[in-house]
This record gives sequence, C-alpha cells and structure tokens, in this order.
Amino acid sequence: MNQDTIAVIDLGSARTTELARAIRALGVYTELHPHDLDAAQLAAIPNLRGLVLAAGPRRAYEGQVVEPSGALLAAGLPILRVDDADAAQPDLDAFVAQTGARRNWNMENFIADQVEAIRAQVGGKKVLLALSGGVDSSVVAALLIRAVGKQLTCVHVNHGLLRQGEPEQVVRVFREELGANLVYVDASERFLGKLAGVADPEQKRKVIGAEFIRVFEEEARKLEGIAFLGQGTIYPDIIESGTKTARAVKSHHNVGGLPEDLRFALVEPLKMLFKDEVRACGLALGLPEGMVNRQPFPGPGLGVRCLGAITRDRLEAVRASDAILREEFAAAGLAGKVWQYFTLIPDVRSVGVREGVRAFEWPCVIRAVNTVDAMTATVERLPWPLMERLAERITHEVPGVNRVLFDLTPKPVGTIEWE
Repeated sequence: MNQDTIAVIDLGSARTTELARAIRALGVYTELHPHDLDAAQLAAIPNLRGLVLAAGPRRAYEGQVVEPSGALLAAGLPILRVDDADAAQPDLDAFVAQTGARRNWNMENFIADQVEAIRAQVGGKKVLLALSGGVDSSVVAALLIRAVGKQLTCVHVNHGLLRQGEPEQVVRVFREELGANLVYVDASERFLGKLAGVADPEQKRKVIGAEFIRVFEEEARKLEGIAFLGQGTIYPDIIESGTKTARAVKSHHNVGGLPEDLRFALVEPLKMLFKDEVRACGLALGLPEGMVNRQPFPGPGLGVRCLGAITRDRLEAVRASDAILREEFAAAGLAGKVWQYFTLIPDVRSVGVREGVRAFEWPCVIRAVNTVDAMTATVERLPWPLMERLAERITHEVPGVNRVLFDLTPKPVGTIEWE
C-alpha cells in the first residue's frame, strides 16, 4: 500500500467514524481499530504513522473500563487523545502534520493499490461476483475487470426480492451495453421457499446471504477454475455489524451471514470505503454517472421492506408501491436529489373503507433520507402536493393498502432500513 495510515482506536467513542472521515478529508488514509491490538496486529497496519485514541461515555463496556493495549502505548507513535466529553474540537490538521504522514489518500491511489492487491491475491485464478446492478457491486465489478479482466464471471441472481423491472434492466445494461461476462439465474421460487415463515429480520438476512452462496457454488461448479468470491462489502457494513466496544446494530448479509463451509476465498476491495468514497471510486473507474449515483438498494432487497414473515401479496404490494414512489419522485425532479427513498409494508392491518365495505388492509410507509456516508441520515421534507398524490395513487393502485404513512425518524435513532 502506497498510502500512510493513521489509526483511530475505538475506546467506546461515538465519534470514531467522524474522526476517521475527517482525517481522510485531510488526505491521509485512516482505519478504525479495537483497543486491544497486540504488537503483531499493530505491525500489520500498513505504513502506520499515528494513533487517535477515541474515548467516550461507552468506555465502560460489559462492566470493564476500556483501556488501550500496552502495544499501542509502547509503539512510540504520535498519539492524539480525543474524549467525547471534551467540548473542544481536536486540531486534526496539526496532528497529521506532527505524524509526518503523506497526504496522498485519493481514489486514483486507492485504485492502483487495490488493482495490485487483487492481482497478488487472485493470481491466474477466476473470480465469481454477484452483480445486482447496485452501486457497490457495479464498482466492485469495474475494479475487478480492471485488475483481472476476463478472469471475472458476474452472476446476477433474481431472488424474487428485486424492484419492478430491475432484473431486465441489469441484464440489458451489463450484458448488452457493457459487454460483461454475465450469467443470469432466476432463483426467486427457491429464495421465497427458504424464507417462508421466517419473521426475524436477522434470520432473514442470514437465510438470504447463505442461499446466495449456495447459488454461487452451483454456478461455480458449471465453470472451471473459480477460486474466489467477489463481495461488495463496504466500511459501514463492517462498523454496523459490531466492534469490540460497541454491540452490533444489525448484521449485514455479507458480514457474518456466510456459511462456515464456504469454499471460496473472498475478494472485498471496497471494504475500507465509506459510501460516498465508493461512488467517487466508481467515477474514477469511468462508470456512468447515472449508475454510480443510483440510490442504494440493500442486498436482501425487498425482503427487508416486507416486514416480518414475507408473503407474496405483501411483497407485491411493496414492489408496486415502490415503483409508484420512484415514478413520482422522477416526475417531481427529486430522483437525483434524495439519497434514498423507498416504501415498506409492515405485517399490520387497520380498518378502512373500500367501495363502501369495511376492509382490513395494510399501511404503506414511505421513507426518504439524505446522507453522506450512510452512518447518519436526515429526513427529506417532501412537498405536500407530492405526498397527497402518493397517498392517492398508492391506496388506489396497490391492492391491499389502505393507508400511507411517512417516516419522520432520522438516523440515529432510527436506521435507514427498518430491518
């Protein structure tokens, strides 16, 4: 790796992500690390030039006060101590200067480093990649193509949880327009069967993640020389799945949901990037702006927006209401101005009146948020005429829906997705 590194050490601070992003904004690469690194782990951090010890009110974890390891304190590196209780803002620029770290963190250098690392890891073997058409998988595909070219096989799995028209769009764009080596697999019935009766969101994510791997293993057996699985894991996935000083917010389908008998080695070139950095990487790789800035879509798809146990009728209600929402946002000129917007259908019914008859039907919840790095998010204030139009269309065009609600909760305390 050609970049120097400053490590932010997690002592329970709520500001670790903020500090890491601020240091990267100064042109120096940084990573988050737990408080108990030993000497060998510390030595494995490339070109380490300084440590930021970030403490906060959660410093007491599971009844024990969190202290930095002896290896950290004995490393002889410049140290900046930051405490959440201190109102003064740390002078990160001065600390970076003190460390002597080179300010050469940028996407061009990141891409060059990752191409070199991918080639060293993969060698002459082949890579299998899940290509959903979303931002993360598209950028991973472009990076892998630059690194290993035709050694990459992309697989698009239709798990039955995609948005309206999405499988057809992915095949058209990547196979016909970009010329990717793309395999299309319609496994919708298989996934819905596995998910039948599964209501717990964590279990749903793990079922979907594990089944994805099974599909890839089957596809890999049809190919020769597949040894690696490409993954679109990004830094917020890892952070939100828990650290040694913070309990997991939620697990992600590509963090912790993989089967123990996985026979592929993982290639995860984006795992240290925040979401906005992934987009910047995609632009630097030459991907179309419309693809790079497409709103994110979770790996489990509509499965985490059909709350509780998935049923086909509620799943179709989510799909149809989502299509209406996207159509109306585009017509209102909001498609490129709001970071993420979607609908969800909870497994709850309320009384309503349809054609003069009492009917117990579902509510449809609309969520629209803006964010930079997916770690925090604010709610978009929608024009009232647009909200009235959405309520009118969704309640009249989507079978089984009699109410439209709007989620006003920022992140935190809510997460962007409900499951």
